[in-house]
Amino acid sequence: MIEKRPFSELGRFQNDWLNAHYHFSFSNWYDPNRMGWGSLRVWNDDEIAPQTGFPPHPHRDMEIITYVRKGAVTHQDSLGNQGRTEAGDVQVMSAGSGIRHAEYNVEPETTTLFQIWIEPRSSGGEPGWGAKPFPKDDRANAFSVLASGLGDEGALPIRADARVLGATLQAGHELTYEAEPGRHLYLVAATGEVEVGEVTLGPRDGAAIKDEARLSIRARKDAEIVMVDCA
Repeated sequence: MIEKRPFSELGRFQNDWLNAHYHFSFSNWYDPNRMGWGSLRVWNDDEIAPQTGFPPHPHRDMEIITYVRKGAVTHQDSLGNQGRTEAGDVQVMSAGSGIRHAEYNVEPETTTLFQIWIEPRSSGGEPGWGAKPFPKDDRANAFSVLASGLGDEGALPIRADARVLGATLQAGHELTYEAEPGRHLYLVAATGEVEVGEVTLGPRDGAAIKDEARLSIRARKDAEIVMVDCA
């Protein structure tokens, strides 16, 4: 089963500094048919204006992965962590028993990113934060595991039964991904155009996928894709 979620049909929020599109119900946008996909709860496509951002606010009991597509985001939190994550790189925050954080775009250009929330295996635990570069050349025409709670080597650790993967595909190249039974996959084409099975995704379209033991992904145009595999 592959269900396309066109970018044009996503939830929407916009103010003077944030232009956000929601793949799942979030904030004031509610769709009872889009409350999550397995343990994946949030996938927001955010554009943040220069010299603005999310002021300090709290979270708990959520694994939050930020995939920066353009520009950079600067993180600060109540644990004293600070860091700048730029395009192509990833940061993760385990909210655990509670953390406050801020995410700012201090760059002279708009920052675009995917904000992905996955429910943890269990509540509580020590909060934490980390970031890591993932050069696009290292994931050319192949998946790289960006964040994982399944023991994938080289990935940023998260406390969830899930992994986040990324790939850049040249036009005409095909990838396959084998999923274990009962898993939920959610794939978004950040750029370009791909065929996922028999479904075509354009830029920023999503696809909710289940019961596809061997998933075929073929680039019709040069593309960048991000996918979550979760319980």
